[in-house]
Amino acid sequence: MKLPKNAPPRDEDLIRDFHYIWHPCTQMKDHEAEPPLLIDRAEGLYLYDREGKGYLDCISSWWVNLFGHNHPHINRAITDQLQKMAHVMFAGITHQPAVDLAHKLIEWSSPNLTKVFFSDNGSTSVEVALKMSLQFWAQTGRPEKKRFIYLKGGYHGETLGALSVSGISLFRDKFEPVLMDNLEVEGPDCLRCPYGLTRDTCQAECFEPMEKALVEEHQNIAAVIVEPLVQGAAGMKMYPPVYLEKLQTTCETLRVHTIYDEVAVGFGRTGGLFVSEQLRHKPTFLCLSKGITSGYLPLAATLTEDRIYQAFYGDYETFKLFIHSHSYSANPLACAAANATFELFAEDGFWDALKERIATMKECGEVLKELKWCGEFRQTGLIGAVELVRDRDTLAEFPITQRVGYRIYKKALQRGLFLRPLGNVVYFIPPLVIDPDSIRSMMMTARDCIHDVLSEV
Repeated sequence: MKLPKNAPPRDEDLIRDFHYIWHPCTQMKDHEAEPPLLIDRAEGLYLYDREGKGYLDCISSWWVNLFGHNHPHINRAITDQLQKMAHVMFAGITHQPAVDLAHKLIEWSSPNLTKVFFSDNGSTSVEVALKMSLQFWAQTGRPEKKRFIYLKGGYHGETLGALSVSGISLFRDKFEPVLMDNLEVEGPDCLRCPYGLTRDTCQAECFEPMEKALVEEHQNIAAVIVEPLVQGAAGMKMYPPVYLEKLQTTCETLRVHTIYDEVAVGFGRTGGLFVSEQLRHKPTFLCLSKGITSGYLPLAATLTEDRIYQAFYGDYETFKLFIHSHSYSANPLACAAANATFELFAEDGFWDALKERIATMKECGEVLKELKWCGEFRQTGLIGAVELVRDRDTLAEFPITQRVGYRIYKKALQRGLFLRPLGNVVYFIPPLVIDPDSIRSMMMTARDCIHDVLSEV
């Protein structure tokens, strides 16, 4: 494959990239005209290209970076661990970084969660929860409970098991013939609420489809899986805590497991360390990844209750053990980075400073609402999103052929912002340590980019 003759001049490494690399979630043909950003280093809030130009990392490098790039405390923790051991298998062997991390996770999460199973990414943390739930019911005399309920618009990863509980057609349609037979229900859609209500004052009347499905199908349902408060890949769709309260009560009554996928929303993103702990909820499983190492190394964890663990505990010949493993489970370097991340959360003043940053984002959101294309600015913690529409009265969307988000992305690069809009939704998930002035600069520059692009549409 060769670049077209009219392709812009580019670095030799970009040419090799085009020839040899297949990037995720990317139509590679786009890179004929617009090569990927070639990043040479990163520091604090910024990514720097080979020419030294800085780009504010508005989305924390796919939502993983919490305390800025190249953080000295995390660097030191990894370096210290590297002097001892880079990796060791985690079956029949343990090590202090993993023990320390498991202790911290249990200490900081909901009190019902007492056991930690390590894996290496968000999809696998979900796969672990799904498999544990299925095997629990099979080993406790309820093998008929083998389906899951998930929300339309939900996203839980791209391995086949995780895809089978994800409700976004873009990700799953091509694989539908081989996915598990699970049950999708209509989820919250607060911007286009069919009840004509608002998320600030409603009682989650939209829980009705979920309640109906649970009442009718609970005998066959192993678990319900949700992204609590924010459906990320769906366009940062946000919904009120009362929905989760109803879900917990109903699932407890009908003996159905709950899986909280906090891969994207955990570790401070919503204003507390975990949504489940923040709301005093008791999910059966808690799935974590992304920010767990502050974006340094791959790591994931699935937390669960002792009653789940006990269903797998017994003599060897019973074969009740959980047969699931990953080569890099509980990697010592990753665990060291995660432990250092927890130490930064525990520093004096961190949570008060985060409240100030959340307030600053809200203040800037009021300005974004003034855009005539703003269907809604919504915010949960330090996650903000503006949904762009052609008509504010009808909420008519921009057609996909206009590629509004992509054009805004390119305009933002010119002005030193790295955004990655989800369709017509421009969102902000900056590192948690972003200062108020940088929040204002980020959001006002984004506003100008939106205005300039949409004025030409």
